[in-house]
Amino acid sequence: MGNSDTDIIREFDRLIRRDPGKRGLIDSEARFGPLCHDHLLNAAIALTQNSSQVVITTGFYVPSAEIPAAETDGPPGAVLLALVLEACGINTSVVTDELCAPVVSAAVDASAYPASQFEVLSNGQEDWVESFFSRQSLSHLISIERVGPSHTPDSWQRQQRSSEVGDAAFHQKVSQEHYDRCHNMRGEIIDAFTPPLHQLFERLPEFFPDAQTIGVGDGGNEIGMGAISWEELDRRIASEYSALIPCRIATDWNIVAGTSNWGAAALAAAVALLHQQTDVLFAWQRDEQQQVLEAMVREANAVDGVTKLREATVDGLPFLTYMQPWEGILQILTR
Repeated sequence: MGNSDTDIIREFDRLIRRDPGKRGLIDSEARFGPLCHDHLLNAAIALTQNSSQVVITTGFYVPSAEIPAAETDGPPGAVLLALVLEACGINTSVVTDELCAPVVSAAVDASAYPASQFEVLSNGQEDWVESFFSRQSLSHLISIERVGPSHTPDSWQRQQRSSEVGDAAFHQKVSQEHYDRCHNMRGEIIDAFTPPLHQLFERLPEFFPDAQTIGVGDGGNEIGMGAISWEELDRRIASEYSALIPCRIATDWNIVAGTSNWGAAALAAAVALLHQQTDVLFAWQRDEQQQVLEAMVREANAVDGVTKLREATVDGLPFLTYMQPWEGILQILTR
């Protein structure tokens, strides 16, 4: 990989580091410094080297929507990433849970991703993790906008941190009923609507000790954010519930973006660049991306995760604003 590729991927990273939803993780970088520097670059390199089978999990259910369903952020990015990896000769599968299955399935169908490589996991059986991994030959496990459980005193103490933080700081802000719980950005516990797919990440080393993990998120409550210390997320997340929200599940690389779809798309573009397969990216213009969003709403009642409305938008953004980072990536590749 030449320096020019490195510089281009860093440009991709800058394009997705905008915070129109005012979540706080990126807006605060001017004050506190960047989060997960070069994780996009290193994740792309990891996927370019020794990839045999990449499993991508996605789906964030919104129970409080008028018609409860999964949100529009996550599935389109996951499927786009899977299709680009396939074009680069990397085998993929996309997995989700039963609640999110209709929306993810609609994204799969609208994107012409092979239905045979889409799997819905049920944690109803005791050995569901073993059963899933027994069918894989897995080199990478990726999460795109998938909520994970919050910190416990044990997970908090195990984290690496740049400064000393007394035990009182965590215990004063996080009460026991919020330990190891999945939260939305409003600080509400949503375990009842979040099957524990995070266990795939926790138990991965038992089955594939050399496999690598990647997380993509935008708010702090997603799988992967455990790569950032609890107190760092607490001071950045723009919510009165900032202490409850941080996910404890860490990944080897954690991509922080304004929307998770942006992070997944940037990762797809970076891998395509390293594989010299960037032509495939230009199949995903405005019309194609809008059609996927509309199909998710039409076929499965997908909702905007911020407005909670049944509409073909992502995190409350006007469609042209949502498309800006991706179109910026394509523009860079035509220079």
